[in-house]
Amino acid sequence: MNSNDTWRNRLYVIIFQTDTVAGRRFDSTLLLIILASLVVVILDSIDDVHQNYASVLAYIEWGFTVIFLGEYILRLYCSPKPLRYAFSFYGLVDLLAIVPGILALYYSDAQYLLIIRVIRMLRIFRVLKLGPYLKQAHYLLDALRGSKQKILVFLLSVCTLVIVFGTLMYVVEGPQSGFTSIPKGIYWAIVTLTTVGYGDIVPRTALGQVISSMVMITGYSIIAVPTGIFTAELATAMRGGQIQHDCPVCAKNSHEQEASFCSRCGNALFKKLE
Repeated sequence: MNSNDTWRNRLYVIIFQTDTVAGRRFDSTLLLIILASLVVVILDSIDDVHQNYASVLAYIEWGFTVIFLGEYILRLYCSPKPLRYAFSFYGLVDLLAIVPGILALYYSDAQYLLIIRVIRMLRIFRVLKLGPYLKQAHYLLDALRGSKQKILVFLLSVCTLVIVFGTLMYVVEGPQSGFTSIPKGIYWAIVTLTTVGYGDIVPRTALGQVISSMVMITGYSIIAVPTGIFTAELATAMRGGQIQHDCPVCAKNSHEQEASFCSRCGNALFKKLE
């Protein structure tokens, strides 16, 4: 092994491994630099600070960009599989931490996109040995996959409702009440159905107020539906003792131990023997 390979191996241990003292120190220092960079971006967005210290903050930010660029090049250099790192999650995040600084040369407001560096703070999970807790996220992903079809049907139903209610309000209220078009009525229906209620458009006729009351009641009735669907799928995903068998119709891959039919689509999991 030549000296160049030895140097690359040492860099790899320091930059990519957190089980060593040098690796922990490198990641801790990197997190502090990322945090300092975020503070500079936030301060630069304050008008008084920007007017008085814009040039100083720009030089500081360029310094951070150079540091991150050097770190990214070192990671590519010492990685056994540079392309694998470059297209990994952390590799893409590291690259995105550099790109806005370069774009700022041509578009000044692009520097505020540097706030994306906050994603790099996810490395704290590696430093503090919290990685195993992130593995529990697969339960959330399984629940999202399992509830995808139900939630999609729910959203299509809601879209149909807001189109109907928005069109009704356009016909009943008209432009004199602010409902100048069907899209405007749909906007009002979405705001009312979700119980946000900005109040920028309000019904003024008796019939319009009756329809509005129906939309409000409907909104309270359906607002918990997607939460219930997701919670049920999450409970199923976290329940132990599940069989790993793909449903031949919807491809759901986990079911209760004694299940003969898919809990998502209702089709038989196993073919009957002739």
